[in-house]
Amino acid sequence: MATDKNIQDLYNDIEEIRNTFYSLKDIANTNKFKEEIENINKMLESEVDHEKISELLKRKSYLEDEIKRVQSAEKIIYDIDGFMEIWKETPDPEIIKELSELVPKAKDEIKNLKFTLMLSDKYDRSNAIVEITPGAGGTESMDWAGMLLRMYIRWAQEKGFDAKIIDKIPGEQAGIKSVTLVIEGEFAYGLLKGESGIHRLVRISPFDAAKRRHTSFAAVTVYPEIDDTVEIKINPEEIIIETFRASGPGGQHVNKTDSAVRIKHIPTGIVVVCQNERSQHKNKQIAMKILQSRLYEIEMRKRQEEKESLVEKKDIAWGNQIRSYILHPYKLVKDHRTGYETTQAEKVLDGQIDEFIEEYLKSLLMKKNLSKNSIQN
Repeated sequence: MATDKNIQDLYNDIEEIRNTFYSLKDIANTNKFKEEIENINKMLESEVDHEKISELLKRKSYLEDEIKRVQSAEKIIYDIDGFMEIWKETPDPEIIKELSELVPKAKDEIKNLKFTLMLSDKYDRSNAIVEITPGAGGTESMDWAGMLLRMYIRWAQEKGFDAKIIDKIPGEQAGIKSVTLVIEGEFAYGLLKGESGIHRLVRISPFDAAKRRHTSFAAVTVYPEIDDTVEIKINPEEIIIETFRASGPGGQHVNKTDSAVRIKHIPTGIVVVCQNERSQHKNKQIAMKILQSRLYEIEMRKRQEEKESLVEKKDIAWGNQIRSYILHPYKLVKDHRTGYETTQAEKVLDGQIDEFIEEYLKSLLMKKNLSKNSIQN
């Protein structure tokens, strides 16, 4: 039988669930989603390009799923409110039993909705490209960069993601001078985007015979891997395509056809050459993809430069860190943006960074809500 304390706890849970849901619903703005779906339907009536149709249908499906998530959570909230009204009129223990079963379901729905909203930016579903660069300090910083690389690989493995090192320059004694890591998995970028910034380590140096305490820094940069669905339009009139014979071994292996391809993009002056494949068609396909990536890189650089003009650039040094990892004289890992901290430093360095990721994403969600409220006011 439910006690007064159990019932009060249930009331408190319901109130928290209700407040959280309506706050998230306000952020989700399903009316805006419905308007976009209507616009997509109108566009589909006249669209003939198969790739464009596929993109529109994909976007429509995503928007419909978002609306369903909100509606699913809202239905449980309505059910809870209905049982609460009945309970006020007739305090039947069976009603408390029903509510006790609905509350955990509501919490799960709210959790899923919050996750969706936290990872709703354009490229959040993309794979992540992670670059790690040590700061000043020689071997100490290089070793710290290597520790961060291991941390992100372990995190990726725990998530069931694939982690591939595509470029790595080892340090002379230990660690790395630089590394580029691709982490493949749904929402990899969305989850890791908050890791961009300066990471600070304080420890007794394993490279110092005097066993002194050292502070090391490393920069982590995370950006999305762009796939073929990203729209970078290349005007056929703005490119020059040339073919020539691929270079290679002589004798019976000599290439007797013009299979190699050179593409020049007139507006930017970019030249891309591909001669790896025996087929001219395949070489052209690869060259066009490389050109598309290069043009995307230029566009992103323009946007980044615009952002950086509004933000002070941070050096890889003390005072600019987003997170500190202290191993001596005590153990503590603290995120300076969210205030979240833990004494389980070894576990964090072993890849257990989900709490830091979640707290950062929550802070972004709160900023979205505050921004929306300030606009409405």
